[in-house]
Amino acid sequence: MANLYTDNKEIKFHLEHPLMEKIVRLKERDYSFSNDFDFAPMNYNDAMDSYDRVLEVVGDICGNIVAPNAEGIDEEGPKVVDGHVVYAKGTQENVDALVKAGLMGMSLPYKFDGLNFPIVPYIMAADIVSRADAGFVNIWGLQDCAETINEYASEEQKERFLPRVCAGETMAMDLTEPDAGSDLQAVQLKAVWNEEKQTWILNGVKRFITNGDGDISLVLARSEQGTKDGRGLSMFIYDKQHGGVTVRRIEHKMGIIGSPTCELVFKDAPAEIVGSRRMGLIKYVMALMNGARLGIAAQSVGLCEAAYREAIAYAKEREQFGKPIIQFPAVYEMISTMKAKLDAARTLLYETARFVDMYKTYAHISEERKLEKEERNEMKKYQRLADIYTPLVKGMASEYSNELAYDAVQIHGGSGFMKDYPVERIYRDARITSIYEGTTQLQVVAAIRGVTTGAYLNQIKIYEAEPISPELEKLRSTLIELTADYEKAVETVVGEDNNEFIDYHARRLVEMAGHIIMSYLLLIDTTRDAMFLRSAKNYVSFARAKVKANAEFIRASEVSDLEFHKFNTKE
Repeated sequence: MANLYTDNKEIKFHLEHPLMEKIVRLKERDYSFSNDFDFAPMNYNDAMDSYDRVLEVVGDICGNIVAPNAEGIDEEGPKVVDGHVVYAKGTQENVDALVKAGLMGMSLPYKFDGLNFPIVPYIMAADIVSRADAGFVNIWGLQDCAETINEYASEEQKERFLPRVCAGETMAMDLTEPDAGSDLQAVQLKAVWNEEKQTWILNGVKRFITNGDGDISLVLARSEQGTKDGRGLSMFIYDKQHGGVTVRRIEHKMGIIGSPTCELVFKDAPAEIVGSRRMGLIKYVMALMNGARLGIAAQSVGLCEAAYREAIAYAKEREQFGKPIIQFPAVYEMISTMKAKLDAARTLLYETARFVDMYKTYAHISEERKLEKEERNEMKKYQRLADIYTPLVKGMASEYSNELAYDAVQIHGGSGFMKDYPVERIYRDARITSIYEGTTQLQVVAAIRGVTTGAYLNQIKIYEAEPISPELEKLRSTLIELTADYEKAVETVVGEDNNEFIDYHARRLVEMAGHIIMSYLLLIDTTRDAMFLRSAKNYVSFARAKVKANAEFIRASEVSDLEFHKFNTKE
């Protein structure tokens, strides 16, 4: 029996990170929930045992149901029947298995029938599900939308909708439109208050909506008629039971085929507002998107794992010139670099998830009681870190999922181009990760603040001061050298006092910070467990080449260089 959790000791390693003890204690309110809920943990060890057991169930279902169904789902895909989505046979089997196991509403509070898990084990489950089938995680993982309801909806709304999510109902976030993709300020779906029916009515079209026919949807719509920017948008809950929305079509996609990407038509669809009017984009979508971006980072890491596993298995089996191809330097270098990128992306993923856990848990506690000064400061610290790490991990991990999928196909040679091997599907599935929920370019726009404010550098200095194993000192010296290169590059770019010049070099600067941060995290991981030593050495070497190249490019560039990259639209 395959188990995609127990066969991956790296995930269990990150579950046992030292900060988890504080995260769990806060999440469980010093374990006071055990007084009211029979299944709430009584102490830290009890909680960790619960997470471990649930992740083992996830791993079992993914290894024996989700993964075996992946190829069939990719071939069959969903379809539209009478204006609604019908999942592929395997997709429905996957949903049924995970619902039966109680794996919906994992992070929601006990009082709504959730498991009250921190973000970390939930993201681990997403990592595992993504390795099994990256398309399916887009259905199961949208339960994360319920977090927005839990954070911003009224108590009455929470009591009505959240238990339904925990019971297995699916979700969607209806944001984009034909003329409003990344530019959500351009959303035009109309929301009008109907006095007679005492409800909001939605009319218009949404496009590229993942799992668009979900049972409960969060919809961004224009509630303030006559406005044209984000200040006229509000967030609404649409309940499929009330009707008014039909699926016009399912997009014919390159990958993640099992996940229905829908074009939706709203025709007098009743809905209810979440939180305050006019705050839909400014506040609620930002929170929703940050959660989604962390989820895509987990999906990307799961794809990295899948690609790496397929590549190394094939390289060990495939013989050419009398020996397995893994014995050829050109191949084993590729595979060792793949593993280093995988471990680097995963350690950044769980570092980010811990930051999110800390600030979100404090935020929930602040609704129950006034935070102490130290707690408020800690919440602000972790929120700042989560804000700059979320776009960083989404950007870096999604790019790595594409790179590892590419390399896995290359290692398979001609066979990788055929549908006989899973890497062909993995390659297609990976492509979307650097596009949706904000392209890599938009992640850079969000992450560059961490560069210009010095926030990444401050965190790098904290990692630099961490105690590490003596054998890693040479690697740390390399990273100190790279940090100096990074500081100099930032000074060069910011010193020009030209926003366009900063934008021009933003990707290089963000990548430099990312490589250094991931390298330090791997050194810290290796100090805790020597299994990461190979990846730490390989990644630092890889990072050195990348950081040095970017530093030299920036050193040699001038503001005038921008003119050589611009295109005359009349040409």
